[in-house]
Amino acid sequence: MQQIGRIIILIGLIIILTGILIYFLGDKLHWLGRLPGDIRIERENFRFYFPITTAILLSIIISAVIYLIRKFFG
Repeated sequence: MQQIGRIIILIGLIIILTGILIYFLGDKLHWLGRLPGDIRIERENFRFYFPITTAILLSIIISAVIYLIRKFFG
């Protein structure tokens, strides 16, 4: 049970840090979601948005963070 408690605390800390970053740096992250490769189709009554490049970038960053956490704390 202690291991599960540590994991929940770590997830909570990551969520809090992400919230703080978005709160204070939100206006500086306007490029996020508008990277080359993100699909955006805007018509008169229709909008389709698929941020594939942003999703890949965030996946790589999250995977690297998880890898580092497991390496140092696991």
